[in-house]
Amino acid sequence: MQRAPSKGGAASASSLIDRARRRFHAAPATTQAILFAAAAGFTFSALNMLLRYTTLSMHPFQTQFLRYLMGVVVMLPLMLRAGLSTYRPSDIKGQFSRGLVHSIGLSLWFFALPHLALADMTAIGYTGPIFSMIGAAYLLGEKMRLDRWIAALIGFIGVLIVVGPRLSGNAGWYTVAMLASAPMFSLSFLLTKLLTRHDSPQVIVAWQGITVSIITLPMALIFWEWPTASQWLILLVTGVLGSAGHYFLTHSLRAADLSATQSVKFLDLVWATSWGFLVFGDHPSSTTLLGGVVIVFATLWIARRESRRSALRP
Repeated sequence: MQRAPSKGGAASASSLIDRARRRFHAAPATTQAILFAAAAGFTFSALNMLLRYTTLSMHPFQTQFLRYLMGVVVMLPLMLRAGLSTYRPSDIKGQFSRGLVHSIGLSLWFFALPHLALADMTAIGYTGPIFSMIGAAYLLGEKMRLDRWIAALIGFIGVLIVVGPRLSGNAGWYTVAMLASAPMFSLSFLLTKLLTRHDSPQVIVAWQGITVSIITLPMALIFWEWPTASQWLILLVTGVLGSAGHYFLTHSLRAADLSATQSVKFLDLVWATSWGFLVFGDHPSSTTLLGGVVIVFATLWIARRESRRSALRP
């Protein structure tokens, strides 16, 4: 006759969790930021894998609408608990402008998603910080120094290494579309920085889901087919992963400078390559891996220079 399991095992597990939590909070802020950044990268890679899997059986434009709608559904209990007035934006026009720019980038991204390997998509996405740096010079009036131009040039060389072999045939159009989404997402990021002057991160994240859902709804209706039960479940999981990813990313940025976590971006390519191989049987090419390394090197180099420059300011 088997004895009922004792409560000692549960107590031991709880003790280990408490000990790990205390060690985490006692760790330096940079260590916490790196761990949060790694968690964000893994979470977003899992999200991208599920989205690509869904777009193989559902139209990409319908998928992008439902992904952000599920994000709103996941956040709704938090919004109701805090009170809807807490989530009223100060700049509603700015929120919709940012939502429109983000929706354009998403349409390009989702259009190409079913046709590209996750590793290729991730490598191309590494160009985002480079575009953000250039955009900040024009939109935010930041000075474009020589080292920034050098980083942009190195990043562009990395892009050519990744996309060059894929510009022939039909795959070329999808590669170009994915690359074109990067500056749109960068512009969305810059608009977000402007919005933080008036609204909290929670409000911005919530209204990103609301505005993108509204703007992408007409395209989704054109290709609408009712999702199956399993598709609804996967989409709900994407809403949870998206919210969790932004939670980890926000805490990473709050704990330390962005430059302190840039080296963790290398892991994003590892996660994407692993998911692509395990789920879709993708085999990343040597040019994808090499180009991704070159782009991340450019981003890491300029981020560290910017960090040192900021430290020297009075």
